Parts: sequence; C-alpha cells; structure tokens
Amino acid sequence: MKRSLIFLVFLLCGNLLSAQVKDEKIAWDPDRPLSWSDFKGEPDASSSYTANTNSGIGYTWSYSTASGEPQLTFEVSCNFYPKLSWVKNPADPDYLLAHEQLHFDISELYARKLKKALAEYEPGRSIRQDLRNIYNKYESERVSAEKQFDRETRHSEDYEAEMAWRKKIAQELERLKNYNTSQN
Repeated sequence: MKRSLIFLVFLLCGNLLSAQVKDEKIAWDPDRPLSWSDFKGEPDASSSYTANTNSGIGYTWSYSTASGEPQLTFEVSCNFYPKLSWVKNPADPDYLLAHEQLHFDISELYARKLKKALAEYEPGRSIRQDLRNIYNKYESERVSAEKQFDRETRHSEDYEAEMAWRKKIAQELERLKNYNTSQN
C-alpha cells in the first residue's frame, strides 16, 4: 500500500512537471523573433546537433446553432516551447539562430494553412472527426517539411539551400498573411 502511494505521488509529480514544461510557450509573432535566451532546455549530450527547436501547432473550436444558423468558431496557434528547446555552443550563433527561427516559421506556415482550411470548412455531420482529419493533415505536412528542411540544408550546413528555404518560407508566409496566427 505504501509503495503504491509513493508511486502515485511520483506519477502525479511527473505529470505536473510535464504539464509545466509544455505550459511555458512563446506564441509566434512576426515582431518577436527567437533569441538564444528562449532556449531553456537541457542540451541533449548524446546529440551531434548544436541546437533543437521544439515548436508546434494547435487549434481550439466550438460549434453552435443557437442563432438558428450553424456557426463554427476556432483559433489556431503556433508556439515555441522554451523548456523543450536547447542550444550548445554554436560556432556561428547568428546563422544558427536564423536556422532555428526558420523551424518556428515553418510551424507558423502550417498553422496558417490549417487556419485557411478551417476557414473554408463547411460543417457536416461529423464535425469533430472532420476537424481532427484537417488538423492531422497539416500537422503531418509540418513534420515532413521540418525533416525536409533539415535534410536539404544538412542541418544548416548547406548555405545555399538554407537561403533558398528562407526565401521560400518568407514567400509562403506572405502569401498566407491573412491567416497569421498572431491575429486570431
């Protein structure tokens, strides 16, 4: 009984700490780029990489027919998680920070794509599942784009590829500026 109680206390403390780590977040904002002081996580000593950005997209929604007309409201977010992001000793800190910022910008791009898709969605019979499927599509594409970015830039080592990605993401963000998540 005593062991079970101790285990339960450790389990609850672990869940609280995990929630607190995810609770600290920085919303994507075009006027607030990342700085190295935002990277508060413990560096992964076994990793050959110099930095890691943990960011992601999310959404909340509600549906009502109270006015007689179906009404779907939603908010889309793009966040950076400081306690899950880390940096070691970068050789070229400004260049590497721009690479890490681009990871966050890629998340914002897919948040905007999600926001656009939700704005165009016509509610049907299975709203919850439809919205989950829409989210899963853009989250999957976001993860793939992040991997492709690191693969093509060789984790920031290919300068030309890095510059091409910066241009591409900037153009896409501009194209979808009406869906900026900092303007929910």
